[in-house]
Formats: sequence, C-alpha cells, structure tokens
Amino acid sequence: MYKSKSVRRKIAVVRGVDFIYRIACVPENFTDYGSNLLYFFNFVASTSKDSELRKTARRMSKERFHHWHRDHRSLPRNPDADTLLDFVLGCHAAQRMGIRNSALKRRLAAAVPRFQAEEYLWFDPLTEPPPTDVPEGCDCGAANERGRKRCRGCKRALEMMSRYRVWCVALTAAYCGECYGIPLGARYSEVLKWLPVMRPYRGREHDKNPDFFHAVYAVTHLVYTLNDYGVYQLSPRWLPDEYEFLKSSLGDAIALDDPDMVGEFLDSLMAFGLSFRHPSMRGGVEYLLSQQNPDGSWGDPEGDVYTRYHTTWAVVDGLREYNWRGERLKFPRLKPLLERWAE
Repeated sequence: MYKSKSVRRKIAVVRGVDFIYRIACVPENFTDYGSNLLYFFNFVASTSKDSELRKTARRMSKERFHHWHRDHRSLPRNPDADTLLDFVLGCHAAQRMGIRNSALKRRLAAAVPRFQAEEYLWFDPLTEPPPTDVPEGCDCGAANERGRKRCRGCKRALEMMSRYRVWCVALTAAYCGECYGIPLGARYSEVLKWLPVMRPYRGREHDKNPDFFHAVYAVTHLVYTLNDYGVYQLSPRWLPDEYEFLKSSLGDAIALDDPDMVGEFLDSLMAFGLSFRHPSMRGGVEYLLSQQNPDGSWGDPEGDVYTRYHTTWAVVDGLREYNWRGERLKFPRLKPLLERWAE
C-alpha cells in the first residue's frame, strides 16, 4: 500500500536514528567519537517535533552519556589541547541534557587557557581571517604545523585545507565553548566577525570551484551555530547571501549524489522557513528517501565509521520536523552586526 511521504520520512528517520545508536554502542566507536555522538542524540531529543522520536533519542542520549561519563569523570594528567576540546564538547552535550559536573568544569576552566586559540581552532581569529596554510592530516599520522608543505613523518607533499573548512571547524568549536561557558581561545563573535571576508560564495561552476564543497559546510554550520542546532528559525534578512547560496545550490548537491550534503541543505533551508512543500525541498526529500541503505544508514556502506554516521546524521536532520521556538539567534547580541553586514 502506498505510504504518504510524511510517513515515509518518519520511518526513514527512525531507522536512521537506530543505525547511529548501533554505531554508538560499539565500544571502539564510542571511544573515538563519543562526544560528537552525544550531540546527535541530544539535538534530536531536544528539537524534534515528533514526541516519540524525542523520547527515543532522550533515552539513547542518557544511556550513552553514562558510558561517556564513566571514562570522563576527571581530566587526565597534563591533558593536551585535543583532550581538553573533547572534554568541553562532551560536557557541553551533557549540560544540554541537564547533567552537570561542577568540579570537572572548574578544572576545565583552569586548564583550557593554557593553550592558544590556534591549538583549538587551527587559527587565531583575534588577529587573522581563516587561513589557507593549515595542512590536512597525513595518512602516516604525523602532526604537521601550519605552513609546512611536506610531512615531517613520511616527507610526502601535504594538501592545505580550504579556508572554509578551517572557518567551519572554528565556528563549531567556538560555539560549543561559548555555550558551555569556557571559550576555546576565542569567543564565537570573534570567529563570526570574518563572515564578510568569506563572502561571496561561489557555486559549483561545473566542478571548477575547489572550495564549493567546504563553502557549503561552512554555510550550513554557520546556520547551525546561529540557530542553536535546530532550536530557532533564522530570518533570511539576517543572512541573505547564505540563504541565496543554499537555495541556488541544492540542485548541485543532488546532482553530486551526496546525501550528506543534501541533508545539510534541507535542514538549513528549513531553518530559513522553507517547508517540505517547497518544490526544491520536495526534490531533496525524494532523493534522500530513495538512497537509504538496508541497514538504515545513508552513504557508502563500506565507508569509515565517522563518514557513515555523519552522513546518516545529516540525512536524519534533513528529513525530520523541528519544534521551532520562534525566529531568533542563539546569541541575540549579534543581530545588529548581521543586519549591518546584510545591507
């Protein structure tokens, strides 16, 4: 019997959430990605319109947090910047669930300032825009400092990150640090201030624009950090360039056969007020519904763990309905700044 598209969306979302929970229950997966996975369950639990989905995700979130907290009760001796970042992310996810560890937060507040912004965000937004000289990670696992062109470990040539990727990572880390109350070397507004420098956004340009992929994710994560990951809707007047870029580029994401990207397009456009009835949105939804794997996931079934769950996460967010709490910004003080840049 034919099922309505809303019912098909609901079934697909439930299967996707179940897949990510199975991923999260594998100990080695949770060791590597636990803090990130806690965010997924918390966002679904706190922003979904469907009450049963909220209840299911809340149960998964609490169960997984108890496992994360067991291994993160206290800071290790002499933690590095990556360890501190992971603790801040996990503790912020727990705080969103109403779970607090005041003693651990005090120790984090004392430890985080030992490192500079560049060690958390890949650059120092207080003094420079997102740079183009941050090397991608090398397959050999060696750590390479900014500006280095050959890997210090295997001596192979290093590829540099897109400045949009650098900015995307900095936006999310700064958002988490600010929301938790422990800034990671810089405040969110200090990362956001480079928004005018990142505009305008070029389209795919028949695959001649190497920055297109990372520009998309920078824009979607700008939306997420400004709307508190699905809590609020945003006015297109505040971000006119970003809104037009997303609307005009959704078809390219579908043409690229990239469910992760299409999912992020859909939930970002929903944040701007587009509904599933919009012609472009209908095309994106139909594409995603046609791409779900038998195990409930989306993307390459042979991909690595992070790619598999992140793609599924993005699609779940692109297909579920949100319980919006009005039109506003997570950080209302930034509204005059956005309005000035939009003129």
